[in-house]
Amino acid sequence: MEKIFFTKMQGLGNDFVVIDWEEYQEIKMPVAELAKRICRRNFAVGADGLIVVVPEVEGADLGWIFYNSDGTPAQMCGNGMRCFAKYALNKGYVNKHEFTVKTEAGIITPRINEDGTVTVNMGNPILEPKNIPFKGEKNLNNTVEIWSKKFDLNVVSMGNPHCVIFTQEDITTLAKDYGPDIEVHELFPEKTNVEFIKVKSRSEIDLAVWERGCGITLACGTGACASVVAGILSGLLDNKVKVNLPGGVLTIEWSGTMENTAKPVYMTGDAEFSFEGVFFNK
Repeated sequence: MEKIFFTKMQGLGNDFVVIDWEEYQEIKMPVAELAKRICRRNFAVGADGLIVVVPEVEGADLGWIFYNSDGTPAQMCGNGMRCFAKYALNKGYVNKHEFTVKTEAGIITPRINEDGTVTVNMGNPILEPKNIPFKGEKNLNNTVEIWSKKFDLNVVSMGNPHCVIFTQEDITTLAKDYGPDIEVHELFPEKTNVEFIKVKSRSEIDLAVWERGCGITLACGTGACASVVAGILSGLLDNKVKVNLPGGVLTIEWSGTMENTAKPVYMTGDAEFSFEGVFFNK
């Protein structure tokens, strides 16, 4: 029986199993299979995703391997990155509060603040439909029909694809009922995360998310970023927004405009250690 030592962390209730590089190298199975096994709720540790620390990479201080609970890789995860940043500093992988991390979405820069929150430079949003990828011709107001109900889809990539829908209906119910079908809609060749947003003011929104590869989660950092970008481009939001998620609050800042979208998105929120343990991999 194989023993796997791990750390459990969470950012706004979005939870992750984190494994050191040396531990990972001793595991005798593909990382996709490990993610499915160790992330199973009730039967294993339980988590939304698996993170592996990669200590030596070219062009950055650190790298990571990230897999969703269903065994699919993800290019980026905002809540996971905040947890990763605190873990890396606490475990001595880095000795500075701001550093670079190589991901499938590019180089990401987290900064651990004095109050314990983490601010992440998430990079510039990707808006070209073919690079999201999205099989439509525009970012905003793409009308689709699901179960005889019409939605206006706004598409943004933060290194991973997002479908943002503004509504005055119950966002939690919409996420549960329509998220699964929108995730796999033919317009999204690599599937998509789905965000339902209720605008409370120009500086505050409520967000419910159906996360690609996970389903309903308590928070999604990249989803919060994509939602704010879509809201700004739609003329609904200011450049600094409080995002209320079921698991807590994120602050998202973006200085971009429709004329100049090449601006980085900044995300600030909490990340916490939960516990350490040993998983017995049969």
